[in-house]
This record gives sequence, structure tokens and C-alpha cells, in this order.
Amino acid sequence: MAERIVSPGVFQRETDESFISPLPVEVGAAIIGPTVKGPVEQPTVVTSFSDYKRKFGTTFLSGSDNFEFLTSISAQKFFANGGNSMLVTRVVSGAFTSAQSTTVAASSGSANVFTLKTIGKGDIFNNATASSDPGTQFSDGSLVSGSQDNLRFAISGINNSAGTFNLEIRRGDDNTINTNILETYIGVNLDPESDNYIAKRIGDQFTTVTSYENQEMVVVSGDNPNVSRYVYVGSVSKQTPQYLNNDGSVATNAANFSLSGSLPSAQSGSFFNAAGSIIPSGRAGFYFDKITGVDTQGLQADSYTKAINILGNKDEYRFNTITAPGIYNEDYATTVNLLVEMCETRGDAFYVADLVKYGSTVATTTTEAGELNTNFAGAYWPWIQTPSTELSQNVWAPASTVMQGVYAFNDNVAAPWFAPAGLNRGGIPATRAEIKLTQGLRDTLYDAKVNPIATFPRTGVVAFGQKTLQTKASALDRINVRRLLIALKNFIGDTSRTLVFEQNTTVTRNRFLNAVNPYLESVQQRQGLFAFRVVMDESNNTADVVDRNQLVGQILLQPTKTAEFIILDYVIKPTGASLTE
Repeated sequence: MAERIVSPGVFQRETDESFISPLPVEVGAAIIGPTVKGPVEQPTVVTSFSDYKRKFGTTFLSGSDNFEFLTSISAQKFFANGGNSMLVTRVVSGAFTSAQSTTVAASSGSANVFTLKTIGKGDIFNNATASSDPGTQFSDGSLVSGSQDNLRFAISGINNSAGTFNLEIRRGDDNTINTNILETYIGVNLDPESDNYIAKRIGDQFTTVTSYENQEMVVVSGDNPNVSRYVYVGSVSKQTPQYLNNDGSVATNAANFSLSGSLPSAQSGSFFNAAGSIIPSGRAGFYFDKITGVDTQGLQADSYTKAINILGNKDEYRFNTITAPGIYNEDYATTVNLLVEMCETRGDAFYVADLVKYGSTVATTTTEAGELNTNFAGAYWPWIQTPSTELSQNVWAPASTVMQGVYAFNDNVAAPWFAPAGLNRGGIPATRAEIKLTQGLRDTLYDAKVNPIATFPRTGVVAFGQKTLQTKASALDRINVRRLLIALKNFIGDTSRTLVFEQNTTVTRNRFLNAVNPYLESVQQRQGLFAFRVVMDESNNTADVVDRNQLVGQILLQPTKTAEFIILDYVIKPTGASLTE
């Protein structure tokens, strides 16, 4: 309310200019690709490589050989180089379903008390063949089909007086003596009105993918958020509401049987009935340097379409870089273009693309680069040989597999607006490159918008370029400038979102300026900008603009440029000549 001054006096006012600028929201990397296990087409955040291994697995057997998906190798390199969070979207070929628990027998009778289902999908979770089969066991209690990637469960501590029991989720490859308990739930019950109801303690939510207005969406069903990292409650067939009478005795059901008979007996069980194999049916999968246009790690191009569409929802998923190792433009141009289009539409993510398969020539690589024109993507070549920590051997991989790690290191030691290239920040965790590029080959590649992966004595394998795939020369034909814009847009966009539906007055405009200007000053101090100016006043918020319910701002930027071509002139002078000329 405006202050009304009528009679003489002292009027004191306060102006608070000590606003603390909010920190930028941390946004991590994203990756799309096949995994050994885990949720399908459900973007899932992992915060460490051990977290990735638990949710998505690493190695698998195909024929007589062990393999690892490029997705897993990329995650390992990313976190090893200082990455904080990665959004993993698993893609598959064919229908994948969850495994369900074998029969949980009641204390009285053989009826199934409740059903658990695995959060992850695929037949890798099967270690039993039917609901009545608890899983074939060896003499030590280990499952014949148990593995580190599937699960088993055990029920104990039945308390008939309180109507409670304990539930353990165990790793599928443990045994009676050396149990590997992943989760324990003490004192759960079958009373839907209780806070210890099994569906509330474990969770009963599951996801499906549906299409709405040409946008793929992940829809969550179920009433209780999942607490378990491995399973959810599919159904409870034997509920025990109001288990105790007022006098503390156990109540009876409509048939006059004690509710204690509905409790499960002490037992152990397994999981079965999951569908979906990561091994192609009737043919061999192609991995590492064997990837072709016919098969990329057991998948085809259309396996990625739905996942890319899901990640197009920028309100739901945040990331600043994305890769899809195993997808390359020569044979999967449609998928590459979908990824480019998704990044351009979002405006807040950069795609590290691959152009060709292993064994390709410089000419083929530059030709493929010429088919793309965008500053929201960049490409590197050639392929590199990198250590797989899970397989304990070196494997061939496209450059995008390791570049997320290079970007993470760059951002940790500097900032996104520094070039992720060169000897200081462009080191690649590789034993060698497919080809040792000469200066002439590097020139040819860089002139064609392909960032060379160079090999130098005593230095090793290095990313030695930072061009985007934009054809026209401008500031945005460099990766550091594009990533600068992404970082600025993320922060300023988050700041602006808090002003929507606020009064369109000087106060609101000053709130914006008081948040944005200090942030841009910090970027300038950290060598991201030469200069900047933010305009949000009456000059661009005229009466007509205000009447249209618009708040207009203009942000003028002069991004810093990198020194990519260092020219040193050596001038030889005769003896006695002046060196000051």
C-alpha cells in the first residue's frame, strides 16, 4: 500500500539490496543405450558408477564370450572423470516385462498372500520357472539360475500376535551361509490401514509409456511411492484389516477363520515370468568394433525412437549433454537427426555425435559431417581403444563413449565455457586411437567440422578440436560458446520461471536484474564473457507490452573465444642489429 504523507514528521523507508543470487541448478549428462538390466524407457538418475551397476548391470554372456555395452563403459568413464549425475535411458528390442515372485504361501492353506515384481525388466531376472517353483537349489542353498543381476526373497519373524513379519530382498547368487541381503523390511503387515502395510513400506508404483499429443510420456501407476530399489508390490491377496480386536485378541474373517492364517509362513522364494532378452534371437549381436548398420549392440535404429521422444520433455528431464554410443550418422542418420532435433527443440542440451563405424576413412567421415548442420551437436574421430574395467581388457569404442568423461573433467577443473580440448582439459582415457592423425589429416577433419582425436608422444590420446557441426562461421561454431549459452539459458530460465504471474512492475524487473547481473558478472570473472549487458526497463517494456501481459528482457553477450591457432614469428637478426625494431 502506498504511504500517505499529510502532516509533518519523519518517515523512514528500507530498500533491501542484499539479495543473495541463487546457485545454478546442477544439470548432468544423459545417455541412451542398451543395458544388461533395469527399467526400460524410463529415464533414471544414477549418481555413481556403483549406482549404475546396481540399477543397470555391466557385463553379459553372448555365446561363449563376455561383453559390455558401450553405455556401461561410458558411465564408468564419466564418473571416473568427476561426473556427478547421469540420466540413463535404457532401450531394448522387443517386449520386456518384470519378473514376479513365486507363490508366497499363507500360514493356513496354499493361497498366494502377495506378489512382488521387479522394477527392472527382462528375462535376466528369472531364476525360477513357475509360481510353484521356488528355484532349483544346490546343496548350499544357492540357486542354480541365481546371478548377481537377479533377486530372491525370504520371509521370517512371523508374529501371529501382532500380525507382522519380516521380508528380505537378497541377491540371486547368494547361499544359505553367505547371504547377500540387499534390503530388509522389519515388521510389515497386511493391514491396508496401517503405516506398516507392505505396499506402503515397499511401494507399489510402476511405470508405463504412453503417447499423448505426439509426445511420449512415462506414466506412473500405483498409490504408494517405491521405497525399495529393486521390487514393488504387485498385489496383496490376503489383506488383514483391523487385525486385532479391542481386547487385543486376533480377529477373524467373514468365514470365522483367524486372520493369522492369512500371514505368510517362513519361507524363501525366487522370481519368474519376465520376458525380454538382450541377446538377439536367431543371430549374433554385434559389439564394439563389429557394430554395423545391420546391428548395433543387438538393436536397430527404431529401438531408440521412443526414448528420444521421452527425453524431449524438458520440464521433466534436465541434462546438458547427451550421447548414444553405437549410433552413428552413416547407417543411423534418422536416429542421429532425431537426437539433433531434440536438442535444438529443447535448446538446453548438446549432443556428442558419432559419424561412422570402425574402420572408416577420413573421406567418409568428412562426407558424413557435411550432412549435418547444427550448433547443438559436435562430432569426434577416429574411434579409440579404451580399457573396460569390468571386462579387464581393452575394447574399441566410438569417441562419444568417452567424451562425456572429458566434458565432466573440463567442467570440474574449469567451466562449461572452456574448450573441452587440448593438453590441459582434453585428455582421453584411451590406450590408442584407431589412426594416428598427422597434421594434414587433422587439418582436413577440422576444416570439415570434425574434431580430431590426436595422439602425441608422452601425452597420449587427446581431443584436439572443439567445433560444432554448424556450417556457417559464427561464435556458435565452437563448442565452448554453445555450452556457455546452454549454461546461461539454464540459470536465467530458472530465475525467470519464478517471476511468472508476478506483477509487471519495476520491483519485479529489479528482482530479475538483481539475480541475473551478479551471475553474469561471475561468469565474466571466470573468463566466460568479455562483456555483457542486461536490459529490462521501460525501453523494452512499453505500455503496449505490459498490456499484453509480457515482460521482455534483452541480454547482450560477448562470449570469450579460445586460442586455437597460436602463431609465433621467429625473426633472425644479424649481429649488432637492434632488437627493439
